[in-house]
Amino acid sequence: MPPLADRLRPQTLDEVVGQPHLLGSERMLRRVIETGQIPNMVFYGPSGVGKTTVASIIAKSAGKRLHKLNGTTASTSDIKAIVDELGTIAGMNGVILYLDEIQYLNKKQQQSLLEFIENGQITLIASTTENPYFYIYNAILSRSTVFEFKPVQKEEIKKAIRRAFSFIENESGIKFEVADGVLEHISLTCGGDVRKAINAVELITLAAKPQGGRYTVTLEEAAEVAQRSSMKYDRDGDVHYDILSAFQKSVRGSDENAALHYLARLLEAGDLISPCRRMLVIASEDIGLAYPMAAVITKTCVDSAMQLGLPEARIPLAQAVIMLCTAPKSNSAVCAIDAALDDIRKGHSGDIPAHLKDTHYSGAAKLGRGLTYKYPHNFPDHYTPQQYLPDEIKDKKYYEYSENKTEQTAKAYWENIKGK
Repeated sequence: MPPLADRLRPQTLDEVVGQPHLLGSERMLRRVIETGQIPNMVFYGPSGVGKTTVASIIAKSAGKRLHKLNGTTASTSDIKAIVDELGTIAGMNGVILYLDEIQYLNKKQQQSLLEFIENGQITLIASTTENPYFYIYNAILSRSTVFEFKPVQKEEIKKAIRRAFSFIENESGIKFEVADGVLEHISLTCGGDVRKAINAVELITLAAKPQGGRYTVTLEEAAEVAQRSSMKYDRDGDVHYDILSAFQKSVRGSDENAALHYLARLLEAGDLISPCRRMLVIASEDIGLAYPMAAVITKTCVDSAMQLGLPEARIPLAQAVIMLCTAPKSNSAVCAIDAALDDIRKGHSGDIPAHLKDTHYSGAAKLGRGLTYKYPHNFPDHYTPQQYLPDEIKDKKYYEYSENKTEQTAKAYWENIKGK
């Protein structure tokens, strides 16, 4: 018998739970589907959110011959067999190719489809859990429309769970008494994955035991089958980088609660290295010269975390995150070095001034090296004016003082000395 998720698979768009931004009555994707003129499309999003279901519904309603391939097992000969069919009676109206997990096809395999996608003989509906702009050949992307599927909201998942219990009751003739909190727990812990929620229902009902003549589903049983299932995380995938991006942007935006949330998601997935590395960057990129001690404190907390390991590592990391969030912010350092790098990459460099060149070898003086160099420590305030940049860019300024107290203090100090 097929899994419950397959037996329950929606047959119409109205039965699909979630994705209102795509399948709502006035949304673009739904309107396109209802015209019957199906373009090449790429469905992008996490597992269990309806990509395959919607693609199957589209293919059935289009009136064209349907072929299904999975990128994990498809070969070049499988693609060739579909292309060969185009000249036969079976393929005279064109075919729809539903290609699941397209990211696993190599570039050559994807290119073999290109000619037939372009002339309309093959309509491609591809799905992928990975960012299509990283994994799908650009020529295919340029001929397709990308639709992003999102994790399904809790209330929508509850509808699918209720439907699953009802389906099993009708199929088996057994009545299940579902305890308070069961639907809530499964919908919260499935991480927006409808398939995962339905699988949890199937497992619970298979393992259910009669109590007092009735089959009862308890919250404890729901917790047992759904443990840690909300952690949708892949250290090499989009979710990993999305969490890290949200983490840094939350710190930069001085929102300690959001930053702690994303830190917790990383740690709960067992990822200690990524937040440590990111915090070391944040200390200099986003706090920087507004509070230079942030780099020192962060390094100390990271070192402690790495020595302690999880779960204790969460404590110094939380300390560092809160400190970084509540510290004053400055990006003057990263802006300064990026401006300097931009000049170098554009070829704006020039010869180093002679008085700054190395003099620690015989014959340096004969070459004019260092003859007019002024040693700053021999002058009042340990400063004396002289040219340090090459002639070509001698007046260039990369660093601009930010408006925080620390940098403004430094600015006032040097304006006073240099003004003398």
